[in-house]
Amino acid sequence: MPARRSTASSGGSIRNGADRVIIEGYAALFGVADTEGDVIHVGAFRDSIVARLSLPMLLRHDPRLVAGAWHELREDSRGLHVRGAITAEAPAGFLAARFVNAGMDGLSIGFRTRAQRMRPGGRDLYDIDLIEISIVPVPMAPRARLIRAPNQDVARLIRAHS
Repeated sequence: MPARRSTASSGGSIRNGADRVIIEGYAALFGVADTEGDVIHVGAFRDSIVARLSLPMLLRHDPRLVAGAWHELREDSRGLHVRGAITAEAPAGFLAARFVNAGMDGLSIGFRTRAQRMRPGGRDLYDIDLIEISIVPVPMAPRARLIRAPNQDVARLIRAHS
C-alpha cells in the first residue's frame, strides 16, 4: 500500500482565504530521469512520509524563505503528490503567493539519499529522506509542477497583505 501522511482533516481544516492558499502538485515523478540523471523509484519516499507530520515549503531551497508547509504527502503510481498551504504569516508567504500568481509552478525536493545505485549517466534512488519541498522557477525534474494553485485565492492573499 502506498505511503500517505496527512495532517489536514477530510473536512478541510486548512482553508483558502485571506491568510492561506492551498496548493498541490507533484514534487517528484517515478521512473523519469531528472536533468542530472537521477531516477526515483516507487517506494523511495515511504519511510520519510511515515516519519514526518509536515515538511517546510521553501522558495528556491532557501531556508530563510519559508512560505508555508506541506501537510499532505503521498506516493501514487505517478510520483510524490503533495498538498500544502502558503501562509501569510510565514516569512516568505507573501513572496511565494506573488511568484505563484506570476506563473512560477515548479516543485523541487530537498533530500538526503539513503539508498542508491550508481549507473552510467546518473543514479537510481530507492530510499530518500525528505528535508523540504521548494517552489522553484525551473525544477530539476521538468514535470514536477503545481497542478492546483487557485489564482483567485493567491490574488486575495496578495491584496490582503499589500
